[in-house]
Amino acid sequence: MTDLLGGETWSGKIFDGNWVTASGGSIKVTEPATGAVLGEIGAADASDIDRAARRAAAAQPDWAARTGHARADVLRKAAMTLDANRAEVERWLIREGGAVPGKAAFEVDLVLSELWEASALPTQPWGHLLPTSQEGRVSIGRRVPLGVVGVISPWNFPLVLAMRAVAPALALGNAVVLKPDVQTAISGGVVIAQLFAAAGLPEGVLHVLAGDAEPGQALSEHPAVSLISFTGSTSVGRQVGATAGRTLKRVSLELGGNNALIVLDDADLDAASSAGAWGSFLHQGQVCMTAGRHIVLESVADRYLEKLTARAANLPVGDPNTGQVALGPLINEHQVANVDRIVRATRDAGAEIRTGGTFDGLFYRPTVLAGVTPSMPAFQEEIFGPVAPVVVVKDEAEAIAVANDTEYGLVAAIQTGSVERGERLADQLRTGMVHINDQTLNNDAYAPFGGTGASGNGTRFGTQSSWDEFTQWQWRTSRSVAQQFPF
Repeated sequence: MTDLLGGETWSGKIFDGNWVTASGGSIKVTEPATGAVLGEIGAADASDIDRAARRAAAAQPDWAARTGHARADVLRKAAMTLDANRAEVERWLIREGGAVPGKAAFEVDLVLSELWEASALPTQPWGHLLPTSQEGRVSIGRRVPLGVVGVISPWNFPLVLAMRAVAPALALGNAVVLKPDVQTAISGGVVIAQLFAAAGLPEGVLHVLAGDAEPGQALSEHPAVSLISFTGSTSVGRQVGATAGRTLKRVSLELGGNNALIVLDDADLDAASSAGAWGSFLHQGQVCMTAGRHIVLESVADRYLEKLTARAANLPVGDPNTGQVALGPLINEHQVANVDRIVRATRDAGAEIRTGGTFDGLFYRPTVLAGVTPSMPAFQEEIFGPVAPVVVVKDEAEAIAVANDTEYGLVAAIQTGSVERGERLADQLRTGMVHINDQTLNNDAYAPFGGTGASGNGTRFGTQSSWDEFTQWQWRTSRSVAQQFPF
């Protein structure tokens, strides 16, 4: 094991293959639970992005020309370095992002899967021998890298939501410019830079530059960048899509969700309420896949509410770095204020707070809202906090109608005693992912991940999807003898 983040080499800096001074100065990184200053990261501006994009474009051809085995070896070394230093990385996820230890360990496991799966990509077949319409001509379709991939990643799962784009993009021969969120720029940026530096990635192929909206816009509109992979809120995603679209580059948008957990009348209510609590309260509900609407058939609604409320009331909240807690702090005061606004407005509209609805600093109690209807804020908005709104419906048809009554289309889950019944309902849900007898928070590195509508523009992540996302087809023909034409 090495000291991956020790020393002062990265403090107040940005990464271009080495740690260098940022033009935009520096930003202090604080611990949400205590307010303590954990470190300092460089703050990039538009000029830093311009230099990074140009240098990445210059470095990319040599990286792409390396054999698949050579690129795969870098990904494998990065995975082994992370595995050897996982305790240190988990501690940063806990302190910088407010994760409880179990969430931090889970995230590192996900990142390891992303790296190992990505390491298999460079040695897969990367083209097809095509039929040809002319004698003497060989015709092939081949996958080629896009060039420079820009990645803009969020703060809630900072390491995996960056790595799921960075790793396959690099594996398939692209250079990458990563802009992590400033609130988690160490665990979501510095860690990635250090991993690939330790793995021997050539200088200039990966750049890591934290910053605010200015470098994000600069990256989105830079002519040397061929793809923007953005994970974050729908409102910001619309802006990124509009900016990137003006340059005709590809845009990958993985955005918000207002996800339904449907509980049918034949469900195991102990299991369903456990899934509901996990789906709504993991990482304080700050996950795009959070169960944001519990849609329950009326014949079992009272019992489900009792069980869910009891689970929520028993979950300890506090500093995950020092105590055995289930929920840590929300990321900042703005997030607390928005969560509380939605809870209060929903209560004022006629819902009942069964438990929770209070906070102390950034620590918000897990909250269950009963009597929620589709007209209330907790139904209509993505809350991004530890709140479980429960909506009662009379039958399956109403459950589907209510679940689909949203502009989002990320994920849904169904709890039922009959898999066949669950599959029949799943066919009617307008979401990119559906899980039967499970909860909404699922992610596998080799499974297609993505949503529709306001949740994004399609399946963007997962091993096989990576070929579609980070390469493009090139048609190539060749003849051993040049041909004469009529002119």
